[in-house]
Amino acid sequence: MKYTQTIERMKDLRLHGMAAALENILSARQSANLDTLQLLEILVQQEYDMRHSKRIDRLTRQAHFRYQANMEQIKPDNRRNIDGQQLAQLSTCTWIEKAENLLITGPTGVGKSHMATAIGNQACMNGFRVQYYNAQKLFYNLRVAKIEGTHRKLIQSIAKAQLLIIDDFGMHKLDDMQRLDLMEIVEDRHGIKSTLIASQLPVAAWYEIIAEPTLSDAILDRITAKSIRMELQGESLRK
Repeated sequence: MKYTQTIERMKDLRLHGMAAALENILSARQSANLDTLQLLEILVQQEYDMRHSKRIDRLTRQAHFRYQANMEQIKPDNRRNIDGQQLAQLSTCTWIEKAENLLITGPTGVGKSHMATAIGNQACMNGFRVQYYNAQKLFYNLRVAKIEGTHRKLIQSIAKAQLLIIDDFGMHKLDDMQRLDLMEIVEDRHGIKSTLIASQLPVAAWYEIIAEPTLSDAILDRITAKSIRMELQGESLRK
C-alpha cells in the first residue's frame, strides 16, 4: 500500500495525529532512518498527544471559566498566606481523586477567583470534568430551569462534574429555594465528587448566609467534613 493511501485511511479512521506524524516524517525524508517499532512508537505517541490536547481544550471550554488563570502564575507568598507545599499538593489533583473539597476564603480583591480558576484549569489539564459558576448565576440558572422544566437536568449535569467551582459565595443570604438547591447539590456530591467554594466570608459566617439552622448544619457538615482550607490574606490586588 502506498503511503498516501495509508495517510488517507488514517484520516478516515480519525487517526489525525498519526496521519500528521507520518506526513511530517515522509516530507523530512526520515522514514528510512527508522525501523518498524520506532516508526510505530512515533505515530502512536503523536496520536496520543493530539487526542490528549483536544480533550484538555474541550474540558476547558466546557468549564466556562470566568477568568484566564493557571497554576504557573501563582507563586508562594507568605504575605498572602499562600503556602508552596499546599500549592504543589493541589496541583497534583489527588484531592479531587479523593473527593475532598477546597474552601478558599479571604477579603475582597486578594485573588480568590484567580486562584479558583487556576486550580480549575489544572484539574482540566489532569483530565477532570470541571464546572465553574458564580454563585448568584448558579442560583439564577437553577431558578430559570425550575420555570422551564429543566431543573432536574441541570442538577444532574452539575452532579456529573468531578470538580464543581462555586465562586463569590455568600454575597447575599439564601432564600428557601436556593437553600434547597444547595442542599441537593451538596448531597449529590458528598463523598463522591469535589467542590471548590470561594468566598470573602470566613466559613463560620456561612451559617448566617444559608440562614436556616437545620439546613445550615446539614450543608456545612457535608462541605467541611473532608475539606482543605485556604485563607488568603493581604491588600486588594486591584489597587
